[in-house]
Amino acid sequence: MMVRRWVLVGLVGLSGLANAAADTVPDALQWLQRGASSTRKLSYSGVFVYQGGDRSEASRIAHVMENGRELERIEALDGSPREVVREGDEIKCYIPDQRLLVLERSKGQRSFPAALLPEGIVGLTDYYSVRRGPPGRIAGFDAQSIVVEPKDELRYRRQFWIETQSGLMLKASLLDEQGNPRESFAFTEVHIGGPVPRDSLKAHAKFQNGEWRVHDIRSREMSMEDSNWTFRAQLPGFVKISGMKRQSPRDGHSITHLVFSDGLAAVSLFIEPLDNARPKPETGAFAMGTVNVYKRLLADHLLMAMGDVPLATLVKLADGVEVRRK
Repeated sequence: MMVRRWVLVGLVGLSGLANAAADTVPDALQWLQRGASSTRKLSYSGVFVYQGGDRSEASRIAHVMENGRELERIEALDGSPREVVREGDEIKCYIPDQRLLVLERSKGQRSFPAALLPEGIVGLTDYYSVRRGPPGRIAGFDAQSIVVEPKDELRYRRQFWIETQSGLMLKASLLDEQGNPRESFAFTEVHIGGPVPRDSLKAHAKFQNGEWRVHDIRSREMSMEDSNWTFRAQLPGFVKISGMKRQSPRDGHSITHLVFSDGLAAVSLFIEPLDNARPKPETGAFAMGTVNVYKRLLADHLLMAMGDVPLATLVKLADGVEVRRK
């Protein structure tokens, strides 16, 4: 399980929602803003299920905000044992079967449920229509649904269910261009508020120095001026929210990782020098589960764009990359 990958139970009858009485846009935006704030600040624990295509996976989560810093632990309940522990920006991923500990530092990186809601709503309606959908009930709690529909073909539709009393986001779904569900995250049980046992926030894996491999992929921030790349084509509404360089654990080469976001959708672009000792990598469009991927070669480098967006968005971004003139 990738450290950053807890991204998005399908929607039924989206067309029916269009006929439901929609509240004003400001009201719907306030629900989104409340959900984003509450989901980061509240203490909660429970079990959520990720579903994408034929894959389904349950995880246990515990989350608190302590002295302005988020503390969190997520444990995979299906498949091989995995757990991720976060203290502020410091992330540790434990994979006991491989005796592997992955260390990462990433400002603002979050998991479900916080990762799926926008931190700010300024400019969101430039590229999305936002409205209230019908109320629902998730994990035993009353919830208000918010429908977010794109105004162009560069983004997917989304729907969120927000608990009416606390503001915690209980469920999020991502839908493709035809309105078919691609991914969803949903709590099946959750306790909101109150104390969270400290033990539930600590790693349970029996890590021992010398017996486990440690991959430190903590990166250093970089600006576009520091890179060798420029962009001929911009994605409307998407801005670079982070740029970093890290060493490849395979061969030690420096990998550039750029992240672009419109406030909801996110696209990652990886730029890695080719290893002439290895076979030339495949290029073109791929799918990693429900995540779209596009690869191309440029100046002895492999460019890989991936994200929760239509393939055309990735192609537009990656094909617009050029070598910066000295």
